[in-house]
Amino acid sequence: MGSSPSLRELIEYLARGLVDHPEEVVVEEVDEPDALVLELKVAEQDLGKVIGKQGRTAKALRTVLSAASSKTRRRVLLEILE
Repeated sequence: MGSSPSLRELIEYLARGLVDHPEEVVVEEVDEPDALVLELKVAEQDLGKVIGKQGRTAKALRTVLSAASSKTRRRVLLEILE
């Protein structure tokens, strides 16, 4: 799919702006039958920064991803891996 690399890059870019160790940000695409899953990995000490208080930052990342992926007509999910 043509737009999926840009969705991955978008999440990578946003996550790098949030963390103290941007070099450790990795986003991998997992193609599932019903959705595209983006798996976000960050340094252990940065986990709280991408999740945020009460999950607000993670929710905001998912909202941006949802808006950006609306043209793909496919579900795109963000998973933050520990």
